[in-house]
Amino acid sequence: MGDGGRVGVVLGSGAAGIEAGDSIVAIARHGDSYTLPHLIDHEANLSALADAGCERILGVASVGGLRGELVPGTLVVPHDFIALDLPPSTTRPDVEAHRVAGFDPDWRSQILEAVAVHAEAFDGGVYWQVAGPRLETPAEVRFIAAHADVVGMTVASECIVAGELGLRYAALCLVDNLANGIAAERLTLEEVDAGQRRHRADLARVLDAVLAGLS
Repeated sequence: MGDGGRVGVVLGSGAAGIEAGDSIVAIARHGDSYTLPHLIDHEANLSALADAGCERILGVASVGGLRGELVPGTLVVPHDFIALDLPPSTTRPDVEAHRVAGFDPDWRSQILEAVAVHAEAFDGGVYWQVAGPRLETPAEVRFIAAHADVVGMTVASECIVAGELGLRYAALCLVDNLANGIAAERLTLEEVDAGQRRHRADLARVLDAVLAGLS
């Protein structure tokens, strides 16, 4: 791909592990024992990847779909995010905390091209990060869905911190369930867990192929 440095991969709780190698370094976002989304130390995770020589970060995340056509199993490479109701996400104690955050457009394009060789992926879309750890009510989902395409609890904070550390960041999101209220029946935690288990093997297959090309 013509980029220097290793690729860091941040895996979510629903993602299967991947083999790290000379060009790839993988880390579990939630740690060895599960850390709740709002308690994740993104700076520690991303600093570890930077210390390992990573310059590009791929955040892999399970999300809820906010549109009926984004059915479970859909891959999404978002182009923007909304994170208005979160506590400050910054590693900076001074004026340098004022910065323009967002997904790296060139790196995002590379991710999208690499994924498209092996699977269909939705190009673009807005990721809305909620504080969690609870899931959203149907009323909240109706409000969020007017402005975004998928909803999750980690990617925006991770992207912000990555940028402050000088790391290029893009995300690959897997819709494991429709958000609460989008489908006819009310969402349950059992449905969320079942979706993650059902899609794990396909996600691992795509990731392995994509990372082989990116490295």
